[in-house]
Amino acid sequence: MTTPSADPHWWRRAVVYQVYPRSFQDTNGDGIGDLQGIIDRLDYLNDGTHRSLGIDAIWLSPTFPSPMKDFGYDVSDHRGVHPDFGDMAAMDRLIAECHHRGVRVLLDFVPNHTSDQHPWFRESRSSCDNPKRDWYIWRPPGPGGALPNNWLSAFGGPAWTFDDATGEYYLHSFLTEQPDLNWRNPEVERAMHDVLRFWMDRGIDGYRIDVVGMIVKHPELADNPVDTLYRDPAGQAIGFSRKNNQNYHDVYDAVRRIRCVIDEYPGRVAVGEVFGTHDEIARYYGGDALDGLHLAFNFKFIHDTDRRDGYTPWDAATIRGILLGAEQAVPPGGLPCYALANHDRPRFISRHNEDGRGLERARAAVLLLLGARNVPFLYYGEEIGMTDVDIPEDRLQDPARFRSIGRDPARTPMQWDATPGRGFSTAEPWLPYGPPSINVAAQVDDPASILALHRDAIRIRKQEPALHSGTMELLESPPGTVLFVRRAEGHRPILVALSTATEPLALPIPPAFSTILLASDPPLPAPPPRGRLNLPPLTAAWLA
Repeated sequence: MTTPSADPHWWRRAVVYQVYPRSFQDTNGDGIGDLQGIIDRLDYLNDGTHRSLGIDAIWLSPTFPSPMKDFGYDVSDHRGVHPDFGDMAAMDRLIAECHHRGVRVLLDFVPNHTSDQHPWFRESRSSCDNPKRDWYIWRPPGPGGALPNNWLSAFGGPAWTFDDATGEYYLHSFLTEQPDLNWRNPEVERAMHDVLRFWMDRGIDGYRIDVVGMIVKHPELADNPVDTLYRDPAGQAIGFSRKNNQNYHDVYDAVRRIRCVIDEYPGRVAVGEVFGTHDEIARYYGGDALDGLHLAFNFKFIHDTDRRDGYTPWDAATIRGILLGAEQAVPPGGLPCYALANHDRPRFISRHNEDGRGLERARAAVLLLLGARNVPFLYYGEEIGMTDVDIPEDRLQDPARFRSIGRDPARTPMQWDATPGRGFSTAEPWLPYGPPSINVAAQVDDPASILALHRDAIRIRKQEPALHSGTMELLESPPGTVLFVRRAEGHRPILVALSTATEPLALPIPPAFSTILLASDPPLPAPPPRGRLNLPPLTAAWLA
């Protein structure tokens, strides 16, 4: 076990693991995960041996004090720890224990909004002439009490709430209890920059920045145009784009100023949650100067805003298009950043299990995610094949349920074993458990398990410079397949082959690749016939 290296570019070769703290490990018997629980499970993540997962960094979903209306994304104190998770001493221990194992720590920075219980907002709404009034976005009613504009909340309904005490509306892009900060006010920007410094002074290694593309809006709060993708049964458009409150052109300068603060602390990294086209995502890197975010999430393997159902299909043409689009858009020297799942969307297997073969697709997806040129993020539990849990109506807690059952099914407790408490808690958990058969203990010594596949893929990725630092060249391949080569000067190249077909395929490959390093389907023959790879259905392989 070692402290993290001094390499300021450590993140370029990293595999990052997202921990949802409420659901990782409970140590005080209240059914809610906590920081001590993460400490207790660090050896599972990285103990320096092949038995552990081998990740390089963890990202913690919000741990700050909060009324928990949106489970931490409604921050009421940017400089503390919610009692559900522990205290500042526990956070300091977690940082130290992670660093002892060579693991970096990223916190979830929430810059777009606060809780309505935050002291800043309490002052802001106290009167129209309060010094902090302009720290949030307030507007008087229009004629007849009309809303200031047509913007919609991401959680449904108008993005404006009327405040009786002061007679004005305030903007909230999410819940009513999550008022938007006014980043056009320099005092707000300075205060939020100081929040960044506070936690970096305590030793954290960077941030995942929540909805950073929304922090700066149109200066006149102009109406958004109609979004023709969303129509009612009669064909009438029923939604609006976010042209004026997401990816507005002024936001990129604000991101550069955030980067300047991060750069005051060498070796720290900023990863942004952004949405849009490949080109819009790429703009967050800061162009050829790379003076914006170090990484900007590309979620197109999870969801696609150009599709009515919102979910990305698991087919080779789509996958190839995502890889090619990102490679063409990201500035020279920049790296794409992919994930297959997170706390906001259904789990991978559940999204791709329409024919009962989601686990096969998930195994192949591991080799795609860890084989492509990118900084990969893994969502807790995906490495053991966790699926969405059917949650009774009276146990649902997510406030974002206006269009669906919400996000709770993908946030259920980590399953460490098959005991009634799944090794997570001795109490009733905050959300129900999934099937007991899906757990760490059942897979940790099984070389054919999806957990073992993750461990092997991460280990090989670390060993092969072509995989963690190389270029990527997409090759022509038959329909239903994706084929690319990773190359690093002075090292052997690696070929990545993927099939999304439900029948076996014979895939022509460059003859130089004759050794199978890893396959999602263990019975895949090795070595392959010269110049050809026989891929079973829904599989992937790495070759050297």
